[in-house]
Amino acid sequence: MLLKDAQIGHTYVVEKISLPFQMERRLEALGMTRETPVSVLNRKGKGILIIKLRGTCFALGYNIAKNIEVKAGEANG
Repeated sequence: MLLKDAQIGHTYVVEKISLPFQMERRLEALGMTRETPVSVLNRKGKGILIIKLRGTCFALGYNIAKNIEVKAGEANG
């Protein structure tokens, strides 16, 4: 599934990032690599996703979230 379709309160694992080279490298520098758990905290406005990644909160726009493939992880408790 794509990160843009993720549900609030769930944790997912990054499988693949299909973005332009520089943007992909920037996300990797922030800690988003394959097999990284990502928790969805909230949604804002038109497709903006608030996520928690390695202990830090980030906002991702729709155009980024639609290019990140994830698989289901454990639910947040």
